[in-house]
Amino acid sequence: MFKKILLIITISLFANSCANTWDSVKRGLTGGKSRSADEFLVKKKDPLILPPDFENLPSPSDRQEAEEELSAFKKTLSESSLIETDSSTASSAEESILQKIKKK
Repeated sequence: MFKKILLIITISLFANSCANTWDSVKRGLTGGKSRSADEFLVKKKDPLILPPDFENLPSPSDRQEAEEELSAFKKTLSESSLIETDSSTASSAEESILQKIKKK
């Protein structure tokens, strides 16, 4: 009698340890899929396209010319600011601008 009770308890523990045993057998036989996320699913993206002004992009030589022009502009600006500080006849920015316009 003790052996039969022990056998029944062992079988019930074994059956309970396999969670969803009948559901997994049913899914296996019917070919049902689980409801988890599909890690192999690949989302399609739009194809790559060229920007509309791709033909008008500056070349590296254009950049060097622009840098040279910018450095020349900075040099001119720094020289003109030195001249303005030396001749402090204008009392405001407006008078300084008016004087420059009159010179041209």
